[in-house]
Amino acid sequence: MPTFISNDAEIHYQTFGDHTQPALIFSNSLGTNFSMWQPQIDALQHDFYIVCYDTRGHGESSAPQGPYSIDQLGTDMIHLLDHLHINKAIFCGISMGGLTGQWLAIHHPDRFNHVMICNTAAKIGQESAWNERAQLVREQGLDGIASTAASRWFTPMFIEHHAEIVTTLSNNLAAGSPEGYASCCEALSQADLREQLKDIRIPVLVVAGSKDPVTTVADAQYMVNNIKSSALFEIDASHISNIEQPEMFNLALKQFIAA
Repeated sequence: MPTFISNDAEIHYQTFGDHTQPALIFSNSLGTNFSMWQPQIDALQHDFYIVCYDTRGHGESSAPQGPYSIDQLGTDMIHLLDHLHINKAIFCGISMGGLTGQWLAIHHPDRFNHVMICNTAAKIGQESAWNERAQLVREQGLDGIASTAASRWFTPMFIEHHAEIVTTLSNNLAAGSPEGYASCCEALSQADLREQLKDIRIPVLVVAGSKDPVTTVADAQYMVNNIKSSALFEIDASHISNIEQPEMFNLALKQFIAA
């Protein structure tokens, strides 16, 4: 299990494919781990050098006591590139990972050719709600959050027809670190990149799920309206669009990179 140290955290990562191919980095959502990208790994590893990692506090990465910040989450990503001696990459992040992608495009545009931000917003939710969730998780653990996650992540039809996938993701959330989850909630409570979107100059694709109740198409359109070199791609899915509609998601990614 390859890991590296980024400041106070041990970050777990995996690579797939030929390192001489263009590097493509995937960043997970809150409460998941890098295995959420399996549909993309399977489809794309012959054309790209794929790097997946568990965000601090998630999966096999360590969960130092928080709160965390969006600066920390983004800096972990830069340290991973440095660790792997990758000068420039393509980045794809979803939800919390999409917010990390915005931060990277703002602060480290020289390290990325393209940034794809999915099912996300420049500010996700409200500060008080995130802080209340962080407190609840520290007091009661993750079982309660995990029991209701599917309804936020997927459409009812997907839940009905793909019970095994939904159960695996929900179980992964329940088995995660309460401290890591809570500390990332606190990072989200403070992260607000709306005023900095205008500073992004590298190509950005914003992917939105038409049935996403968490980060809406309107949130995506706001980002497109404020990022100079950006476009919107809408998918018939809820919040975890790369799993609910993997073929459309992969097509969007490949077309974006080719363009």
